[in-house]
Amino acid sequence: MGLFDFVKGIGKKNTAPAEPQPAPATPTTPAEPSAQEIANKLLGHIKALGLPVKGLSVSYNGNSDLATIKGQVQSQADREKIILAVGNVDHVAKVDDQMTVATPEPASKFYTVKSGDTLSKISKEYYGDANQYNKIFEANRPLLKDADDIFPGQVLRIPT
Repeated sequence: MGLFDFVKGIGKKNTAPAEPQPAPATPTTPAEPSAQEIANKLLGHIKALGLPVKGLSVSYNGNSDLATIKGQVQSQADREKIILAVGNVDHVAKVDDQMTVATPEPASKFYTVKSGDTLSKISKEYYGDANQYNKIFEANRPLLKDADDIFPGQVLRIPT
């Protein structure tokens, strides 16, 4: 559990459908989504990735760009993927992880992608072997669809 920092405004646009919620009493302006709408879209994003979590809830505070995640996951890897799935979205600057892990394991390292980085270059830095890039790619699935689909400011899991 803890607070994780991300770079706001550079993440991918969240195009996942929002989880259905009752209609608000007063309509919101279409230009800027409400905190509840963003939270619902983040929830839909996690579910669309198929990441296994029980009792998942997501809230969002637009004043501090903070997303809070609650629920229970089986593994540390699933926990980290959910944190990254939420944090690497354009509206989010911080993620408050309040999830519990059924089987605790050591945490992975996190790496913020810089301009000019490739998974091979990151692999060389962490493992001393550029050919180990697939280890990083697999550790970040389903968040990454392609090994070349990384962007500056994105945070990745680096497994030990």
